[in-house]
Amino acid sequence: MVDNRFATALVIACVLSLLATVYLSVAIGTQHWYQYSSPPVRGEANASDLRSLYEEFMDGEFDEKTYSDTLFRLNGTVGLWWRCVSVPANAQWYKEPDPKFVLECRSFTLSHQFIPKYKEPGNHNSGEDLLRTYLWRCQFLLPLVSLGLIVLAALIGFCACLCRSLTPTLAIGVFHLIAGLCTLATVCCYLAGMDLLHRVSMLPDKVDGSLGWSLYLALISSPLHMMSAALLVWAARSHSQNYYRMSAYRVA
Repeated sequence: MVDNRFATALVIACVLSLLATVYLSVAIGTQHWYQYSSPPVRGEANASDLRSLYEEFMDGEFDEKTYSDTLFRLNGTVGLWWRCVSVPANAQWYKEPDPKFVLECRSFTLSHQFIPKYKEPGNHNSGEDLLRTYLWRCQFLLPLVSLGLIVLAALIGFCACLCRSLTPTLAIGVFHLIAGLCTLATVCCYLAGMDLLHRVSMLPDKVDGSLGWSLYLALISSPLHMMSAALLVWAARSHSQNYYRMSAYRVA
């Protein structure tokens, strides 16, 4: 028999965990972690230059400097798996007062995630920047670890429900706590990596960078997982203490 307080805590923990998982999944799959705001371009020469950057971005080989420069100058957005630029729908866009733009995206493939970063982006002779390399890999791997822990916790919880046992609840709470920490570490690694990138690749004049809503979703999911973990751990410990007290009372 489960006390109503424990049942309520478990239901709230499940709802928080579900919300956190949805937020994290959406954050991983979208590209609005960081976005750039570029000044409007006037003149055919600049437009031609930007068009060549865009073509290299879409069809050229993967190169950090190339795609970073394109993101800087074409109102780009970048996430964990995607990089996108805003391009004009009309070839004569620079002559229009209010041109229409569309978002064009390229994905980071699995091999791209493990390509080393260099001290001077685009210059392979400058030596590998180990800190940026491992920050990039951590921001890719940690959210997957977080989702994996949540899936494992859900499977254990489902089996516990079938067995009508609260014994695994403490372990499920610990999994949620680690998942929340992994998500928080993902955000920290991403922000640190972007800061280091901007130090070695200076932003052009009048180009501003800002955090996107995808990053905020990931940031929100971390405390939700931790709150869920706190409720699960509390329910497990309280139920265990009540069980021992009831057992001692029956023996007495």
